[in-house]
Amino acid sequence: MTEQVYPCLWFDGQAKEAAELYCSIFPNSKITMDSQMVVNFELNGKKFMGLNGGPMFKFNEAVSFVINCEDQKEIDHYWDKLTADGGKESQCGWLVDKFGVSWQVIPAILGKLMSDPEKGQRVVQAFMKMKKFDIEKLINA
Repeated sequence: MTEQVYPCLWFDGQAKEAAELYCSIFPNSKITMDSQMVVNFELNGKKFMGLNGGPMFKFNEAVSFVINCEDQKEIDHYWDKLTADGGKESQCGWLVDKFGVSWQVIPAILGKLMSDPEKGQRVVQAFMKMKKFDIEKLINA
C-alpha cells in the first residue's frame, strides 16, 4: 500500500503563500502540486496539503507541529522565521505563525533533561518562564 497519512491544513485562500513560506524555512522542502483549491508540499520530506477552504474554520492550539531542534541556532532559526510578519510568541516553546498554525520549537535534549531525577523539576521550572527555549539555561538549571 503506497498511501500515507498526512495533514491537510485549511486556509482562507492562503495555502500557496503558506506553503511557499514553510518551504523556504525547512530543508528538503518543495511544492509538489499547485491548483487553485489545493497545494501539496513537502517539509523536510514529509507530505502536507494546503486547502483554500475559506473563512469557516480557523486553526487553534489543539493541533500543533513539533520541530525537534539539535541546537540553539536551529531553535533561533525556526522561531524567528515562524514568528515573523505577524506570528505570535507563546509560552514554553510554543508559537503561532502569521496564518494561525501552532508550532512547538523544542530542543531535542529536552526529554533527557526532564527525565533526570535530580534536575528534571528545575528544568521544568526554568522553561515555564520561557517563551523561546534557551538550551544553555535548561542545561544549567
